[in-house]
Amino acid sequence: MKKNIRSFLPIIIVCYLLGCSTSKSDHPHVEIQTRFGDIELELYATKAPKTVAAFLSYIDSGFYDRSSFYRVMNQENQVIDSWKAELVQGGLWKTNYNRATTLPGIPHETTKQTGIKHTNGIISMARLDPGTATTEFFICVGDQPGFDFGGENNDDGQGYAAFGKVVKGDDVLQKIYNQPERNQSFAPPVHIFKIVRK
Repeated sequence: MKKNIRSFLPIIIVCYLLGCSTSKSDHPHVEIQTRFGDIELELYATKAPKTVAAFLSYIDSGFYDRSSFYRVMNQENQVIDSWKAELVQGGLWKTNYNRATTLPGIPHETTKQTGIKHTNGIISMARLDPGTATTEFFICVGDQPGFDFGGENNDDGQGYAAFGKVVKGDDVLQKIYNQPERNQSFAPPVHIFKIVRK
C-alpha cells in the first residue's frame, strides 16, 4: 500500500502545482483602491481573454492611477419606462479623456461567448458600438440581465463584455453607489487612487 502511494506521489504533487498555477493565471485578482476602501475583483482570463488582457495592460501601464468612478445609474435617476439599470461606472473619462479616446477598441466578447452573465458584482466594459470599449468599466449593483447578449439595454443586441466579479468589498461598492449624484453623475466623482494586481 505504501509503495503504491509513493509511486503516485510525484504525479499528485505535479497535478497540485499545475492546478495552482493554472488557477492563478486563469483568475487573476486586482484591487480598486478608493477613499471608501478597496474592492477586490477576480478576473476570468480563460472565459474573456481579450478583455482581461486589455484591462490588465491598462493597470500595468498605470492608466487608472488618479482616475474615478464618475457615473451611477439607479432606480431614481432614469426616466425611461422600460427596464432600469443599476451600476457604478469608472475609468479615465473624467480624468484623462484624451488617453481614453485614443486607445484602440477591444474586440467584443459577448456573454453568449463567455457565459459570464451580468449578475450582482460583475465588472464589465462600457462601450458605444461593439469593439469600441477601452478603459471605461462598470460594476453591476444587483442582477442586470439587460446587459447580456440579446438583452434590452442595447439596440444592437450584443450586450456588454463581462469579465470578472467583486470577491471582496461589497460594502465599499454600496458606499460608492449611494454617494450624491446629479443626472447620473457623481457629485463629486469618487476618486480611484489606483488599481493594482493582487
